[in-house]
Amino acid sequence: MTEIHQTAGRDSLGKFAPQFAHFNDDVLFGENWANDDISQKTRSIVTISVFIGRGLVDSSLKYHLQTAKNNGVTRKEIAAIITHAAFYAGWPVAWSAFRLAKEVWNENESVEDEKSAYANSMIFPIGESNDAFAKYFTGKSYLAEVTKAPFPIHNVTFEPGVINHWHEHKATKGGGQMLIAVGGRGYVQLKGQDPVELLPGDSFFVPANTKHWHGAAPDSWFSHLAFMVPGEGQENVWYEPVDEDFYKNLK
Repeated sequence: MTEIHQTAGRDSLGKFAPQFAHFNDDVLFGENWANDDISQKTRSIVTISVFIGRGLVDSSLKYHLQTAKNNGVTRKEIAAIITHAAFYAGWPVAWSAFRLAKEVWNENESVEDEKSAYANSMIFPIGESNDAFAKYFTGKSYLAEVTKAPFPIHNVTFEPGVINHWHEHKATKGGGQMLIAVGGRGYVQLKGQDPVELLPGDSFFVPANTKHWHGAAPDSWFSHLAFMVPGEGQENVWYEPVDEDFYKNLK
């Protein structure tokens, strides 16, 4: 089962409607969305289709559009999904859905040019779209395998303004993660400490069982090598996104 930590219900209605908050956070997201019978990407497509079919084209749809993007739905796919839904939900509803989708999928042609130029500036490959972990990132990231077992190392690349959510690398003994910056400019932050800027050549060790996040600076691509330190009882646990206003104020 996919582990999902949702707090929106408790944050907004925890005192006013605690039972509703429980159903929203623990049942709808904690159980239903976390069920692996169908993929997270498929769940996003189903949810968006239902919202459009019912004419719900407000901020809640935008949230699910962003979730769909994080779950690997591409701009081409969302355009096809909304176009198909238009024949059943109506053209005005589709127009409204497209306005929201354009805000979420705001890539332009220059992104590929920027990506190519950045890739040429590094000795390590960018790799492919990091779709398997997309739901834990605020935007597009890429993953390239640098070495295989017995000591896997991956190059993780973040587009400008993209970071991952708070998470922990749990271990009962040993463990932890080493990050080595190899391109661009980024940050890493341990819970309770100030963010640390990372530039090519910098390294940072994240101790086991320590809540943290890492990713690109708001205005820069960023890549780091990542490898796990051997340990026992190792497990990755993902939590809530980083506060958006706090992140945007980083220089």
